[in-house]
Amino acid sequence: MAATGAILEVTDNNFDQEVLKSNQPVMVDFWATWCGPCKALAPIVDEVASAYQGKVKVGKMDVDSSPVTPQRYGVRGIPTLLIFKNGQVQEQIVGWVNRETIEKALNKHVTQ
Repeated sequence: MAATGAILEVTDNNFDQEVLKSNQPVMVDFWATWCGPCKALAPIVDEVASAYQGKVKVGKMDVDSSPVTPQRYGVRGIPTLLIFKNGQVQEQIVGWVNRETIEKALNKHVTQ
């Protein structure tokens, strides 16, 4: 489970409800326990989740326990961040990136 209350655990079972039907933008972090860059990115995702609480939902999806959704969206490498708005993928960020890169992508889809 995620480190902070700001992060949602997303699975194949709750993905449509939590992400596609959300009335606010959602960023999903596709990761795995064995992935080094995913572990390096996790604290940044946690910071972003706290900073954007109330504006953006942030979820994490373990690609090993929920393989269907990553396949559906063509996630081939992890970590991958997908930003959804109105049920559609708006942005895709692959690999480790800094917080500024994530926030720049999110700010395009957040009502200030």
